[in-house]
Amino acid sequence: MTDQEVIQTLESAPEKVKRFKGEVAKLIVGQNEAIELITMSILVGGHSLLIGVPGLAKTLLVTTVSEALGLKFSRIQFTPDLMPTDITGTEILNKDRIFEFRKGPVFANVILADEINRTPPKTQAALLESMQEKRVSVGGITYDLPKPFFVLATQNPIEQEGTYPLPEAQLDRFLFNIAVGYPTQSEEEEVVRQTTISREVKINEVFTAEAIGKLQEALRRLPVVDETIQYAVDLVRKTRPNSDSCHPKAQEYLNWGAGPRASQNLILAAKAKSIMDGQGSPTISHVKAVAKPILRHRIVINYKAKAEGLSADDIIEQLL
Repeated sequence: MTDQEVIQTLESAPEKVKRFKGEVAKLIVGQNEAIELITMSILVGGHSLLIGVPGLAKTLLVTTVSEALGLKFSRIQFTPDLMPTDITGTEILNKDRIFEFRKGPVFANVILADEINRTPPKTQAALLESMQEKRVSVGGITYDLPKPFFVLATQNPIEQEGTYPLPEAQLDRFLFNIAVGYPTQSEEEEVVRQTTISREVKINEVFTAEAIGKLQEALRRLPVVDETIQYAVDLVRKTRPNSDSCHPKAQEYLNWGAGPRASQNLILAAKAKSIMDGQGSPTISHVKAVAKPILRHRIVINYKAKAEGLSADDIIEQLL
């Protein structure tokens, strides 16, 4: 892309994002923060983990997003008996007695990993490797995944029996940890009103794969002032216990802090936030706006914090 194309792409982004949110809102009532963060995730080219109790339209939100993006969608329902090849694909013997690769559901642009914590670590690792490498290796041959490629995983925080929690190293691969909460009373009334009558809703495509690729490239080329980068790095370093930069509250309430990937993601997400707001280069306020969903799954609170009823978000709030 030329500099002029980058400028044009960035200038048109806020209007396209507004249209995109409008299409999603045709089916999704409320959940503004979740929609905002998923949109940022798309601009950055990162993956998101949606955590919420059943019945909050997490699955419907992801499918609606894929329709509005105009991208190929695939859903994987994670179960205890799911195998890695059920995700990546496998080699089969065809009628000519030759092995050929049959692609799995991971070969799509938008992947919904439904209840990712319900499958054993070996299968989780197969998906997480695809997320990181953007390719799959089977039988000594590497297959590139389509571009763009996003994984939006859901997780139920209530039921822990028969589940396999993602370890911190794997959680770190998600750009955002999105907390999907209950709707307000007026939103819930609107949900009931819309879902208890027959109606047809058509979701129009706002983006294309090519347009998303250009937006992602334009975002990467957007400059960031040193002051904003320094603030993002300082914020992450404050979360690390037993270090010179550690914040007293982090020293008191955290076992582990966030790694360098958190600093990188803070800047990328701040860029996405500034583009969506039509404000050019990101500032410290943009970094603060995305700090909680980026840091909440990258810090580990200790027993004292749990005993005092403090959550990861409470600690992050004090660091900010």
